[in-house]
Amino acid sequence: MNAQGKVHKYGNNIDTDVIIPARYLNTSDHGELAKHCMEDIDDKFVQKVSKGDIMVGGANFGCGSSREHAPIAIKASGIDCVIAKSFARIFYRNSINIGLAILECPEASEKIDDGDIVKIDFDSGIIYNETKSEQYQAQPFPDFIKDIIRANGLLNSIKNR
Repeated sequence: MNAQGKVHKYGNNIDTDVIIPARYLNTSDHGELAKHCMEDIDDKFVQKVSKGDIMVGGANFGCGSSREHAPIAIKASGIDCVIAKSFARIFYRNSINIGLAILECPEASEKIDDGDIVKIDFDSGIIYNETKSEQYQAQPFPDFIKDIIRANGLLNSIKNR
């Protein structure tokens, strides 16, 4: 399992209301949620993001409410992986449940810049910044989490057993 893409970087304490504003929670349509992802902090995000891109955040990424809409909006926008210094626990679990890869790596969070090109090897946990020729080490996913992400979410992984 691998990912590679351009980085969209944000700071500390990016909460679920910033990821997907509450005014759009009246829909469960993933495409509609993606259209409004990050718009209150970066109104150009949906024009800039491409399928396979990487999001990088600081500490406490995904804090706030427990809504699944936030990781769904990120994933549906085209982001393949979110890297952060740390994640709110409920956001972390919701992300895995819907099949969004997320990695905690303080060094990568600090050193990767917006626009860098990053390659991720989920088997080893290695994050390689192609722009800067730097490598960072995250904890690799255990096999059961890789299975969930490959299946595009927990419910799909259960159905495939």
